[in-house]
Amino acid sequence: MSTPAIVVRDLVRAYGSVRAVDGLSFTVDEGEIFALLGPNGAGKTTTVEILEGYRDRDGGEVSVLGFDPATGGTAYRERIGIVLQSAGFEEEFTVRELVRLQVSLYPRRHDPDELIDLVELGDKRNVRVKALSGGQRRRLDLALGLAGAPGLLFLDEPTTGFDPAARRRAWVLIERLRGLGTTILLTTHYLEEAQRLADRVAVLVAGRLVALSSPEGLRAEGRLPTVISFELPAGATLGGLPALTGPPEAEAGGRTVRVRTHSPLADTGRLTAWALDAGLDLPDLAVEPPTLEDAYLALTGEADDGG
Repeated sequence: MSTPAIVVRDLVRAYGSVRAVDGLSFTVDEGEIFALLGPNGAGKTTTVEILEGYRDRDGGEVSVLGFDPATGGTAYRERIGIVLQSAGFEEEFTVRELVRLQVSLYPRRHDPDELIDLVELGDKRNVRVKALSGGQRRRLDLALGLAGAPGLLFLDEPTTGFDPAARRRAWVLIERLRGLGTTILLTTHYLEEAQRLADRVAVLVAGRLVALSSPEGLRAEGRLPTVISFELPAGATLGGLPALTGPPEAEAGGRTVRVRTHSPLADTGRLTAWALDAGLDLPDLAVEPPTLEDAYLALTGEADDGG
């Protein structure tokens, strides 16, 4: 069995009387994409900065790639890559010049041109940084984070500000890195991103770990209902619908009906049988299982109880 890339045991970091990280423990396996989630103030940034070696801890044990980040020094920093949410560039460098410079700083290194191709900037290698779009700059961020062929990559909000198409292209690239064996610790506010990319997800609230599982595991553990939605057929009323395990609810001022149910197959069957018998359509019929976002909101207490 391989040694975990990250081991955290009883980690504590306090600011005055406030424990930003309060007895946190988890492991990250080699080659895994591990997402650290939580609301603002949950302790994510403090935890990641301790793992990166940029912030001291007050208690507990931390091992990253076999190093204690607090004492690993240069030997440790040569083994990790960091992609911050925002980073500054020397605008007059070309992409190739900047990547070559970054690569030259490491004893273990990627070939600069292969790295540029990996992040899909091959057609921009001789373009100055100042001429790059926001999405291209983010890919350059990633190339620079990978310059030293790191065993572990810290990715902080990698697709903030991306449009949906650019975000999905970035996801494909991150999945390609996992295929190369890179361990990735990901922080993101996009729950769809964590659901798509992460092998496991840790949810922090007030410095404590409240859940740790695969995205599918968190969804299942939350025991949240599936939502069946449809447009109420002309001439039909809520009272005329068949008996369902979840009470049908109509949106105020509209005819869209939602049914929250733990028996989606049975309730969908009852609805469709009723519509067929009555010779009616069920416009916009949709069955939506709970998402990672639903589970996350329930765990963090951020769910909107107002509907």
